[in-house]
Amino acid sequence: MTSTTHNEPPSGWVEPEPSPLLLLLGQASDTSSERGVDCPGALPAPSDPDLVARATRAKEALGERVFVLGHHYQRDEVVQFADVTGDSFKLAREAAARPEAGFIVFCGVHFMAESADILTQDHQKVVLPDLAAGCSMADMAGIDQVEDAWQTLEEVGIADSTIPVTYMNSTAAIKAFTGRNRGTICTSSNAETSLKWAFEQGERVLFLPDQHLGRNTAVMKLGLSLEDCVVFDPRKPGGGLTPEQLRDARMILWRGHCSVHGRFTPQNVDDVRERIPGVNVIVHPECRNEVAVKADAIGSTEGIIKTIAAAESGSAWAVGTELNLVKRLASQFPDKRISFLDKTVCYCSTMNRIDLPHFTWAMESLAEGRLVNQITVDPDTAHWARVALDRMLALPGG
Repeated sequence: MTSTTHNEPPSGWVEPEPSPLLLLLGQASDTSSERGVDCPGALPAPSDPDLVARATRAKEALGERVFVLGHHYQRDEVVQFADVTGDSFKLAREAAARPEAGFIVFCGVHFMAESADILTQDHQKVVLPDLAAGCSMADMAGIDQVEDAWQTLEEVGIADSTIPVTYMNSTAAIKAFTGRNRGTICTSSNAETSLKWAFEQGERVLFLPDQHLGRNTAVMKLGLSLEDCVVFDPRKPGGGLTPEQLRDARMILWRGHCSVHGRFTPQNVDDVRERIPGVNVIVHPECRNEVAVKADAIGSTEGIIKTIAAAESGSAWAVGTELNLVKRLASQFPDKRISFLDKTVCYCSTMNRIDLPHFTWAMESLAEGRLVNQITVDPDTAHWARVALDRMLALPGG
């Protein structure tokens, strides 16, 4: 088990104010939804002082049969048990590289566990401690909606010249759609490479499901204009676009966004520069374009971590990404002044559903011989999703 101490943030850390807009997701009863359903079984009480010891005993009892993955946005109380931490795709690949582990406990959200199931071997069972840990962005692109949108492109006569590029933060069904239709997957780290490949294959790109990552990469990395990008709204006939707008577009952006990164505003950037003279502002590419252009740097989750780690001692950074990660960076690098870009709380509410009670319950269940909350992807969906993922892996740097 990786040992992590619960260091308090340094004295310069300012705790964001509670946000009345922070809504808890994950209460739906539709099992096909990324939000999932409430977990079965009796959870230990959150106040149980023995939770850490109980989880530790269960993990030790399972030994090499279990491999625990912890996403960067997870709570510290959960991350302390992770055998490896990282972003979603890195974690899925790490699981695939541990065939001796029969159980993969994924402390993340549903689409991440799906990716792990796609990439791991048949004997490995992927477990999500809380089935209600979903992703609001992934929910914004349902497979029926995407297939209807593709039919619209066919009717306009541009489907054959359009290449779908799907962000890793999507359901297995959308990844499979991408594989069947000559497309590829991208991460926030390699979106530029994936888009360059796509434009070599076709005239335009259908980018799913995060409009901001697609727009920022196309405009700030590939040199396209904002006018080259249109937003397809699945709730409107024809996506709310005319046939001419669809034909003229280079980037057809799905109307989706991250509920965490989408809340940062240009005013946040202006305010932090006024509060902290000389501050460096770094934001995730899922932020809105008007925020990204005001930042000093843009980086994926891994990119933000590496940038902060390499920064000069004494430098000041305002970070526009999920709050658990920013607080952890402030603790890990006390020689730097690290602040949250917003003044109010910006946790990923669904990621935070994986807490110590759920983790302990899942680990104890496995130790007692009960497989709980297994995430499985049907073989056909897994095949075509893997086709799309393999296209990405074949790209330079994949």
